[in-house]
Amino acid sequence: MRPHHLKQSAELLAAILGGARAADKQMESYFRAHRAMGVRDRAEVAETVYGCLRHRRLLAHCAGEDAAALVAAYLVREGSSARALAEAGFRGDARALVGCLRTLDPRALPLAVAASLPDWLAAELQAEYGDEASALAEALNQPAPVDLRVNTVKARREEVQERLAEEGFEADATPFSPVGLRLRQRAPVFHSRAFKDGLIEVQDEGSQLVSLLLEPRRGEMVVDFCAGAGGKTLHLGALMANTGSVYAFDVSAARLERLAPRLARSGLSNVRPVVIAHERDERAKRLHGKIDRVLVDAPCTGTGTLRRNSDIKWRSVDLEALRAEQARILDAAARLLKPGGRLVYATCSLLREENDAVIDAFLKARADFRVVPAAAILSRRRVPLDTGDALRLLPHRHRTDGFYAAALERTA
Repeated sequence: MRPHHLKQSAELLAAILGGARAADKQMESYFRAHRAMGVRDRAEVAETVYGCLRHRRLLAHCAGEDAAALVAAYLVREGSSARALAEAGFRGDARALVGCLRTLDPRALPLAVAASLPDWLAAELQAEYGDEASALAEALNQPAPVDLRVNTVKARREEVQERLAEEGFEADATPFSPVGLRLRQRAPVFHSRAFKDGLIEVQDEGSQLVSLLLEPRRGEMVVDFCAGAGGKTLHLGALMANTGSVYAFDVSAARLERLAPRLARSGLSNVRPVVIAHERDERAKRLHGKIDRVLVDAPCTGTGTLRRNSDIKWRSVDLEALRAEQARILDAAARLLKPGGRLVYATCSLLREENDAVIDAFLKARADFRVVPAAAILSRRRVPLDTGDALRLLPHRHRTDGFYAAALERTA
């Protein structure tokens, strides 16, 4: 254990658990304030803190909620001894902590504790996934692989795979996305020439499949209604071969600003970022009935992304308010479509309340929309995956983030 490792990890963990900012943003601030930390020190502290966030509740079963004790418990799980903890400055009962963790049998604990989930989420997963809940919860606690999307405006997948290999980044074709690559080992691909030249974007394979469901065509007018930093926006622009128009709507100017450098690297000229005040902004209303395709990547609990964002499971959630927001956004986005146009509603949530229930309520209110089976769309796109009428991706089955997406067509 390096000097100050336990102390710095505990300080950072306490700041994340006690604050409202996302873990990665809090981590950036902490490292800026501690510039003397070396690259290796930062990497080890980051790994320790993310490990504590993933396994917080299981660790707390032996360590309690004190940040330093949680870090010490994680280090024991990684092989540290009671003596090493004491030498690193841990002031608790290191021997008792080691004894508890090394005799702990997660199979004898409730799912919420064994899988380090809040009670409400463990109950939801058990109700929805039954016997699969444990496997799903375990997969959510594993680090996600690094998936890449090849920018087909600039290169083919095979060419990019060779370029990356030449730079020391070994990658394999993803099993479902026809433009995806998965690194064999986690690596700083942002430093690669392939990334700087705009040949790749870091994007989970599941997210890539959501864009494929929209099937945008050359020359069409498309809206990404909740574009964020634009990962799916850029994919849509490439699918359209840099023709037509892709409007990237978002209520956050800061999020859309992060799209700017990505757009510059991509070589796309058909993307138009637009900051809107809310879902019924006049800039959106002017497009009513004029748009060919709309993607609604709705704000949600993010439960499907816990492999990457393990801190969000410890934040409070107002599901009722989220569902109301999702319904409002879906209704507003649907008004943009021409007759015959397609809308894809997607979330990175594992919960029926944010997925099927939202679509069911929308279809009851809008008789002029029908479901387009996702399996048929994916088959046309040569994606070897059939999850039924809707796209349903689960980490333990598909090795992607958890996603839901439903394709709807306006019939009149």
